[in-house]
Amino acid sequence: MPIIVPNCLPAVKLLRNENIFVITSSSSRVWETRPLKILILNLMPKKIETENQLLRLISNSPLQIDVKLLRINGHQSRNTSSEHLNNFYCQLDNVYNDNFDGLIVTGAPLGLIDFKDVSYWSQIKNIFFWAKEHVTSMLFICWAAQAALNIFYGIPKKIRHDKLFGVFNHRLLNSNDLLIRGFDNKFFVPHSRYADFSIQLIINNTDLQLHAVLEEPFSNVYLMSSTDKRLVFITGHPEYDLLTLSDEYHRDFNLGTLCKKPCNYFPKDNTELLPNITWRSHGNLLFSNWLNHYVYQTTCSNLLDMNLIS
Repeated sequence: MPIIVPNCLPAVKLLRNENIFVITSSSSRVWETRPLKILILNLMPKKIETENQLLRLISNSPLQIDVKLLRINGHQSRNTSSEHLNNFYCQLDNVYNDNFDGLIVTGAPLGLIDFKDVSYWSQIKNIFFWAKEHVTSMLFICWAAQAALNIFYGIPKKIRHDKLFGVFNHRLLNSNDLLIRGFDNKFFVPHSRYADFSIQLIINNTDLQLHAVLEEPFSNVYLMSSTDKRLVFITGHPEYDLLTLSDEYHRDFNLGTLCKKPCNYFPKDNTELLPNITWRSHGNLLFSNWLNHYVYQTTCSNLLDMNLIS
């Protein structure tokens, strides 16, 4: 939250240079009751489970947030009732003329499918390009990150030889960016993906800032963003609950799908033991930083630049 100080106070310039969010008394009235408008495009099959995970994370901020759930037009979900979708989700047509402070796009179980073969690929592209004109900052998770890299930077699908599955240690590359303010130098995050995001791939094909990478496999990027704070890419799943990886493993095992156990997850690698959650504090801090520094403060700065606040 910002510090509200008297107009023309000399400390304002100093504090802003230290990346402390300061607004003057005359500016503060615009922000007293205005909630952040966050749109969530939920592509996960178990939509209610994903709703719970994301809402839990964004509710950890002191900011007031107004959430709207978005679905793909005409796409039928096999794991979520039509009643739930009709009651709580909108389609792009319903919000086409609206503006939002933030957009979160979830992952999807499409890692082995070519983009052109995704039934709603054209709608994904339409939503992403619409968001460029109507959303302050966009946050893409796992498959959505790969989709956004393809749409905005032309990067083709990169598939790993084996699925990256488990909880992995990460390290910071750039500790000065506001998106990772307060992070430990090393932290854990769950991954469940076939996509590959190598450091060289990102450096060669984008102008994105790299913030964090996996310790092993060491060449894999985890967190990156555009310099204008409008695009944030997360290749893992900091939103996952304690048992999400366990449920995925047992689902595939029961279906007879050849799958390995998630790495660094089950105690003693025993699938009957309850795992420990080691990534919750990181997930909360990441989403709080995004909401505060990339969404709220950027929106405020844009309004100031447009002279909408006197």
